[in-house]
Order: sequence, then C-alpha cells, then structure tokens
Amino acid sequence: MSKHAPSLLGRAWSRWMSVPLWLQILIGMVLGIITGVSLGEDANYLKPIGTLFVNTIKMLIIPLVFCSLIVGVTSMQDTAKMGRIGFKSFAFYLGTTSIAISIGLLVGYIMQPGAGLGLKGAAAAADVKQAPSLMDTLINIVPTNPVAALASGQILQVIVFAVALGISLVLIGERGKPAIKLFESLAEAMYKLTDMVMKLAPYGVFGLMAWVAGEYGLEMLLPLIKVIVAVYLGCALHILGFYSLVLTVFGKLNPLQFFKGIANAMAVAFTTSSSAGTLPASMKCASENLGVNKKISSFVLPLGTTINMDGTALYQGVTALFVAQAFGVDLTWVEYITIILTATLASIGTAGVPGAGLVMLTLVLTTVGLPLEGVAIIAGIDRILDMARTVVNVSGDLVATTMIARSEDELDVEHYNADMEQSAMIVQQAETELQQTESQVKIPS
Repeated sequence: MSKHAPSLLGRAWSRWMSVPLWLQILIGMVLGIITGVSLGEDANYLKPIGTLFVNTIKMLIIPLVFCSLIVGVTSMQDTAKMGRIGFKSFAFYLGTTSIAISIGLLVGYIMQPGAGLGLKGAAAAADVKQAPSLMDTLINIVPTNPVAALASGQILQVIVFAVALGISLVLIGERGKPAIKLFESLAEAMYKLTDMVMKLAPYGVFGLMAWVAGEYGLEMLLPLIKVIVAVYLGCALHILGFYSLVLTVFGKLNPLQFFKGIANAMAVAFTTSSSAGTLPASMKCASENLGVNKKISSFVLPLGTTINMDGTALYQGVTALFVAQAFGVDLTWVEYITIILTATLASIGTAGVPGAGLVMLTLVLTTVGLPLEGVAIIAGIDRILDMARTVVNVSGDLVATTMIARSEDELDVEHYNADMEQSAMIVQQAETELQQTESQVKIPS
C-alpha cells in the first residue's frame, strides 16, 4: 500500500495541474464557500491563506506597473502614437463609466431595493473617510518624490513618473537604449514571476472565500439581499450586454472568445476584490489569450486600473438609489445627472484596492445631500458587492485594451479566435521566431 501511495499522489497531482487555471480557481472558490458555511466563525483560521496570496499579488503590482509601462512607452517610439492611444484610453474609460452608472441607476429605479424600509437619518451616524476632491486628485498625480511613490504604492503617481521616464528614454535616443534593455529584462522577469504566483491562486481563493462565507453566513445576507441582487444584475447586464455589444459592433469580434480568454482574470478579480491586484492576471490574459500586443496592454491596462471604475460607478448608482429609497428621499432629474457626473469624475484616480467604493459612495451621497448613514448600512455587505464590481472593472480594462489594440492594428485576430491550447502554441512560436531573428541580426563583437 505504501509503495503505491507516492505514485498515486503523483498521478493525482499531475491530473490536478492539467486542469485549466480558471477551473482550479472555481473549484477553490466553491470548496471555500462550503468550508466557510460549515465552519462558521472558525473559518477565520483559513483567512491567512488568502491574505498571503493577496500580499503576494500586491508584491507584484508596483514593479510590474512601473517596468511594463516604461517598456510600453519606449516600444512605441512614436510619441504621437502614444498620445493618440492615451487619448483613446481616457475617452473610452470615461464613456463606459458614464454608461455603467446609468445602468446602475436604471436597475435601482426598476428594482426599488430600498423601498419600504422607512429609515430615519441621524446626525453623523457613520464614521466615514473623507473623499479627496477632484482638484486634490489632479494635484497629487505628480509625485514630489518618485521613490516615495514607488515605496508607498501610489499607483497614479507611479504611472505618471513611468510614462515621463519612458518618454525621456525615447527622446535621448541611443544613450537610452541600455536602460530600455534593462527595463525590458525586468519586465520579462515580472511576467515570469506573475506566472509563478498565479499558480497559487486556487489555494488563496479557497482561503478568502472560506473566510467571507464564515464571516457573513447566509442568514446575515437576507435583509440586504435585494441590494446584492440589484448590483449583481447590473454588473451582469454591463458585462454581457454592453461589453458584448461594443466588441461585436465596433470591434467585429466574438464576445464569447473574449470572455473565455479573460476567465482567469475575472476569477481572480471576483475573489480578491482588487483591480490592481488582478493586474498581473489581466496582462497575462491580454497577451497570451487575446493576442493583444504587449506594448498596448502594458500601457492601457495599468492606466485602466487607476481611472476605469465601471463596476464601482454602477454600484454607486444602485446604492445611491437604495439610500434615497430607504430614507424616503425623492431625487430630481438634476440630482440623477449630478450622480452620473460625480461618480464618473470620482472614478479618476481612485485606487483599485478593496474598499475604494465606500470612499466614492461618500462623495456621491454628500453631493446630492443623502444621509451618510447609508454608507454604514452598505459597509456591512460591501465586500460581497466589491467582488462583483471588481469583475466589471477588470473586464472593462480588458475590453478597452482589446478595442484599442484592434483600432491600432496591434491585435492578432487569429490568436484571438484560437482556443487556449492554440493560443499557447502561437505565443511560443512567436517567441521562438523573435529569438531567432535577434540572433540573426546580432552584430559580432
């Protein structure tokens, strides 16, 4: 019996490792929920597994964003093209964010999640964080100390410095090439490290989901189940309806292939509730599954992590109406427009980390004069809502990256339409051809 045990375990492990990553993550998520519900509060002991995974992902974010952005900028060489891509990204993100919050308001208006609660506002019932003003956000995008920005993880400041440094390396010509080569090597190392870390995702997801299920329990969700259903329905409409429409009509692309290609990133987004934390998985999906040129994805995706908050904006629409209905406040059409504008602009520079939605919600409620007690009510289920809205945020980043790559003729459509195994073969073949080309043009010393 003991002689056969190692070989049996080896075969089981090999079979497990042959399962696609997205399916491994899904299995980990389901097992985590079952374990959490079974253990109850004791599931907190499994939280460190998830925390360790999240910390490992966070370890990748700043060096990955910094190196990949510099490589993305320097690989373009054409500063006019870079400016054009930056403008397209910014316009696309703002447009989709305004659509997202409109969908959220529509779903909230139809479903009436707060109707009949009859709550009464009280002064300062919630201890909420002060949302930064738009002017403060604009001023703070330029780092006074780039090293401090890198150390403290200020993503927007890191993006600005990386883009500026990349442009400078292009402008100094030959003298900048050694530094460019260094950053290219560092970026490749980060891509490889990302690949290694993502293999830990199923186990981290298991720990996170066990903790969430054990912490909240199924019975605690019942009073606010209508809000959860409304947010999840709105997110599904935005992803399956709006994004599919954009890909089909404007990109002439099959949306089913797209969603199959980003399944891993969506699974990581759902369980970590962090757009920034999902960035490594998003970059891997964009290049390996969708066929997006890395010089596009390495520029557009980090930008989207900071300024694209479609899911968070949609959540603002649903929850703002929930608070208004719960406290018996009738909103005018001017206040509806104010919510759309405020949530759209507030999404710029909001860090893609868990909990950022509550800061934005504070700003939205304050702008239209709704009771801030609503923030405390939503905070109890914010983690569950955050999981859905992060999936929308990440999906929106990848839609934008794919569409911009398509418009710049930087999307390998054959690669996009291939299945996963064919995609991996195409990537490997392209890398082999690139290495052969480099060896052929290498000048002997």
